[in-house]
Amino acid sequence: MKKCDAMFIFGPMRPPFLLLPPVCVALGVATALYDGYSVNWVEIILVVAGALAAHISVNALNEYSDCTSGLDFKTKKTPFSGGSGVLPTDPGKAHYALATGLTALALCAAVGVYFVAIRGLALLPLGLAGIVVIVLYTRWLTRSVLLCLIAPGLGFGTFMVLGTHCALTGEYSVTAAAASLVPFFLVSNLLLLNQFPDREADAAVGRAHILVRHDPKVGAVVYVFFLAAAYAVAPVGWLAGMLPAQSLLACGGLVLAVPAAVGAIRFRENIPRLLPYMGLNVALNLVTPLLLAAGLIWAR
Repeated sequence: MKKCDAMFIFGPMRPPFLLLPPVCVALGVATALYDGYSVNWVEIILVVAGALAAHISVNALNEYSDCTSGLDFKTKKTPFSGGSGVLPTDPGKAHYALATGLTALALCAAVGVYFVAIRGLALLPLGLAGIVVIVLYTRWLTRSVLLCLIAPGLGFGTFMVLGTHCALTGEYSVTAAAASLVPFFLVSNLLLLNQFPDREADAAVGRAHILVRHDPKVGAVVYVFFLAAAYAVAPVGWLAGMLPAQSLLACGGLVLAVPAAVGAIRFRENIPRLLPYMGLNVALNLVTPLLLAAGLIWAR
């Protein structure tokens, strides 16, 4: 393989952004441990591989779609938005991104089939729903305000955390369901804040997310609401008996979340000033689920 061709395979994977799947898997592992299950490290590695394949697939398919739709040529790239920037340098190589996305999707599906075979059919509906979201996200789900908003959270929260728990245990649990709400709200917010720089470009190619249909102020308010919801999960879950008191450790992420919320409100229409807060948003998406996972393991 030529070095230049490899760039069109690995670039659309967006490797710098692939830290999130292992973090979400770690949270699913923590819920399984808290519920009293033993875990197999080989199976954990397989789950991580499947989760990474799912994220690579949606990244690569998104890059392919954004290049062929012309969106990549309208966006102003930032460190957190606008894609990898690889395909616009040679749009004729876009098929590499498509092949990468489909290959990763097949790998993800293969991992899912393996766990269905050894754990039973409980995992199947969740796995199929995850594949549907991956395939439909860029071309269809981004045309709906609600679906575009919640699809990322479903993928990394509901599907990845609950899916990890079920893959390792063969069952679902209230603990895992409650814990999955943290990345559900945070990752939905991650994509929401990253859409601020692309608002006009997205509108030009027919996307209809909240920032296209509404004023940026509405998007900022939704962002703050979702942040509040994410950090309410641990205390509400504890009071409801679904999570242990140690899960309140997740609230330590508020150190990052509060300034991120302030920045989103103040600089919603000033993208250069918003960029540092987009960075904070990435950090809190990684730190908060890990803190929750630590709290669950502490409470075993």
